[in-house]
Amino acid sequence: MFRKKSGVKATIDSLIGASTRMEGNVVFHGGLRIDGQVRGDVLAAGETPGMLVIGEHARVEGDIVAAHLIVSGVVQGSVTVSGLVELQPKARITGEVRYRSIEIHQGAIVEGMLSRFDGEAARPGLKLASSKEAQSSVIATRQIAPRAVLS
Repeated sequence: MFRKKSGVKATIDSLIGASTRMEGNVVFHGGLRIDGQVRGDVLAAGETPGMLVIGEHARVEGDIVAAHLIVSGVVQGSVTVSGLVELQPKARITGEVRYRSIEIHQGAIVEGMLSRFDGEAARPGLKLASSKEAQSSVIATRQIAPRAVLS
């Protein structure tokens, strides 16, 4: 499940427990597991790419930026991942998902747009429309119908 080749730290340094409810942005270094509720953006920072795990009963209402993301719970907001996104069977995402590579298990639901990108930038959508990379990323974008079940 955890790949060392990507340079992503495969350990969890911090935990937001199941009985915890947070409001405000969360900036983390290394690895973070969320089992509770977060209302605000969740951003990986630092020199080591961050890994974020959203537990089965967790809920995040805000944007997410990380190098590796594993989702088993609910995310409402845009997701930008410079490496791998893993959507487990009970994952529910409402919003745009930008990724380098993606793994979607049967039962996972994405209500929004999937966009693959090759850039290292945390927010690849901020490129100029006239650039060749921006034009090619528009071509690679695929609209997913609401309540689509991906397998």
